[in-house]
Amino acid sequence: MRLVLKLIFLITITFISFPEFTFAQKDTTEIEMVRLELTDGSTIVGDIIEEDENTIIIRTLSNLEIKVPKENIIEREIFKGQIEEGEFWNSDPNKTRMFFAPTGKSLKSGEGYFAVYEIFLPFIAVGVTDWFTLAGGMSLLPGAEKQAFYLAPKITPIQITKFDASLGILYIAIPDEQGAGIGYAVATYGTEKTSLTFGLGFGFSGDDFTDRPIVLIGGEIRVSKSIKLLSENWFVLSADINFLSLGLRFFGENLAADFGLVFSTEWGGDGFPLLPWLGFAYNF
Repeated sequence: MRLVLKLIFLITITFISFPEFTFAQKDTTEIEMVRLELTDGSTIVGDIIEEDENTIIIRTLSNLEIKVPKENIIEREIFKGQIEEGEFWNSDPNKTRMFFAPTGKSLKSGEGYFAVYEIFLPFIAVGVTDWFTLAGGMSLLPGAEKQAFYLAPKITPIQITKFDASLGILYIAIPDEQGAGIGYAVATYGTEKTSLTFGLGFGFSGDDFTDRPIVLIGGEIRVSKSIKLLSENWFVLSADINFLSLGLRFFGENLAADFGLVFSTEWGGDGFPLLPWLGFAYNF
């Protein structure tokens, strides 16, 4: 328990006290690459430098220029990432969320993902426009007489270099019972390698909003080509309630898997003090 708290504290101090480490890194601007699958079963990855009606000239990561007749192309796919020391690193496909809380970033128009949290909480989100995301789902708890339905629209009016800010609502309803949720504002600053997220929200039940704000502080550090260190922390001001977490995200081109441990000072008893968190997201 103390180790988790120390690690979360260390991450926060790193972000705040050493910006030259976290944010003053070389530019890792997201770029688009193309993957061409050919009729002979081979695949070519690179960026397109010239294209006409009949051919595509593609430059590979080894700086080779290859002229490909379009009649030999079965599939053409665009994906995003960064170049790191001559190697292509995929972008985190689930960058609009931490473990559960949203970041300030938005899905682009036509992008989406299907996620499952703690096995029984599926969630789907779609970018309606570049600044409006519509998400929702329902619980699938075995043996429950009633399941919860949730809706989570989000708008992202501010999208500039290294900074995104969003407004959203998470609304949860159980049939024949009064709905509740949280209205929030959240902002994310940083790069694909490191970012810091701050959020402020107010819970509500029916038409009544609580007067106790909820503060979100989260951070992400990419430690390898396919692994991120995540921390997501919630604080209910004036109520001495908090939820702290630390864990890892493993990801590829489209799939992300999260594993973390959650702790709260409100949890008593002699049982295991940490709640395991498990989440999967497939982005399309």
